[in-house]
Parts: sequence; C-alpha cells; structure tokens
Amino acid sequence: MKRIILSAFSAFCMTLSWAAQAEEKAIGLAWNSKENEIVVAWEKYMQSEAAAQGKEAGIDFKFIINVADNDPTRQAANIEDLINQGVSVIIARGEDSAAIGASIRAAKDAGIPFITFDHASATIKPDAHVGGDSYNQAKSTAEAFVELLKEDNIKGKCVELQGALKDVNAVNRSKAWHEVTDKSGVVETLQSIPTEWNPEIFRSGTVNAFGAHPDANCMFLASDFAISGVRSALESLGRWVPAGDPKHVYIASQDIFPEAVTAMEGRYIDVGTTYDAYAHAKEAIRVTIALIKGEDPKCGPDGCLVAGRVATPENIDSLENLWSRK
Repeated sequence: MKRIILSAFSAFCMTLSWAAQAEEKAIGLAWNSKENEIVVAWEKYMQSEAAAQGKEAGIDFKFIINVADNDPTRQAANIEDLINQGVSVIIARGEDSAAIGASIRAAKDAGIPFITFDHASATIKPDAHVGGDSYNQAKSTAEAFVELLKEDNIKGKCVELQGALKDVNAVNRSKAWHEVTDKSGVVETLQSIPTEWNPEIFRSGTVNAFGAHPDANCMFLASDFAISGVRSALESLGRWVPAGDPKHVYIASQDIFPEAVTAMEGRYIDVGTTYDAYAHAKEAIRVTIALIKGEDPKCGPDGCLVAGRVATPENIDSLENLWSRK
C-alpha cells in the first residue's frame, strides 16, 4: 500500500512539474456558425488533441472560442477581438471566403499565425489551411460508384445535387464527380442542381428533377447532411427503397453525417466518402504546434488536406473514429 501511495504521489508530482514547465498558449477558434453537428465534433476533437499533442510538445493550450452565427461582419469583429486578446494562433472557419482575407491580414499585422479551417480563403493567403480533400473525396466516391454500377450491370442516369457554388468544397466535389463519371461510359449526369446548401432545395430539387427525368435511377449528393430532404422526396415518388428492390435509386454521397450512417446501414445509400472530423482536428493541432514553434507545417499547394475513407453498407459499422456514428 505504501508503494502504491508513493507511486501515485510521484506521478502527481511529475504532472505538477510538467504543468509548471509547459508553455501556456491560447488558441483563438473562430467559428462561422455552430448549426451543424460536425462543428461540435471538430471542437471536441481539437480540444482533446490539443491536450494530447500539447503535452508531447511541452505546451499547455487553452481555447478562446467565438461564433459568428453566419454573419461575416460579426466574424470579422470576433477575430479582431481574438487579436486584441493576444492569442497565440487563430483557427477560423470563414463564413465568406473573400471577406476572411481582411481578418488574415489583420492577424499577420499583429504577428499572429492564422489557420483557415475547412473553408479556404479566396483572397489573402493564411499561414496554413487545414481541411478535407474535397476533390479526392468526390473522386474516390465516383470511382467506387462506377465500379458498383458495373458490377450490377446498371447504366446510371443520375441527378446531381450540388452545394453552394461559392463554396470551394462544393465546386471541387462537382468537378471530381464529372471528371470521373463523364468519361466512364457507365454514368450519365442528367441534371445538376445548385442547392446553396439549403435542405429544402435538396427536397424540391429531387422532386423536380425526377419529374423531368422519370428514367433517372441514381443520384450524387454534394453532402448528405440534408439526406432527410432527399428521403422525403424519394418517398413521395415511391423510390426510397433499399438496394435489391427494382425501384431503388442508387445514391453516392459525401460526408456521411449521422442520418446518412443509418441510411447506409439500411442500404439506401450505396457509397460515400467520409469527411473525417477527427483527422481534420488532429491535423489542425499538428499545424498549430508547428506554426507556434516557427516551423514549416509542410502542407501541400492547397493546404494540409486530409483524405476521407470510402464507406459502404459493408464497412460502415467498422470504420474507426467515425464522428457521425452514434
């Protein structure tokens, strides 16, 4: 018992010693909004990774977090506040890819490293950008989808639900989808519908597209965060049925949000590539530590981008660290 007490006391002293020696650094985390479940997951993972990676690097991180509620002007004011508080680094998911440039410039003038997260800047270049590889995400989905239709001997006639065309992630996903499928000889995209990431347009766009193209038998979704809208539309058309049913609409999606996990388990979604919140957060903290230490984070030309993983009904329950699986 005495040894156990001494061992515990020794570990406690080591913890106190580390805390005393660790450098204290503040991360300013500026969200554009927190309406989406993945943002909550990103924040949680960043905090846990900051604790783990920070300990290894001898840094004791604290977070100062604000939310702009989808208002670029408010986000600029929030970031200005972080600069005035003298944070060590700023991580921002910009609401507006052009407007965020002014905040990047202000941080640079103050000597504070700036990381754009998920949404890249279209104007001023930050010190680093961290996000998902949205082009590769759609490419891997499209390639797997083409192979699936080949195996099932299906000629795909697809409806594409795009995202907001001012969002580089949406543009990249549409570009990769077409680059793979247009030359595949297996998939023809009958209609592409910009949704502005509006869930109602996911529903109405599906209804209208299938009304205009009754021979459509597949879909590509720029994101499945609004799969409930697609489901509602297909149910109204008698087409929301699992794989194996003759009325099944083959669905290729992006992100694998919580509702999409359930839909994939039920074989309503056939293939998708994950948007890996855990991997994004882990990379963001790695890059943060490199910048704080004055080191090159060694990103590619488009930033430090994290590839997703192809998910299917066969592997959805076994993918590790899948944030959206309950």
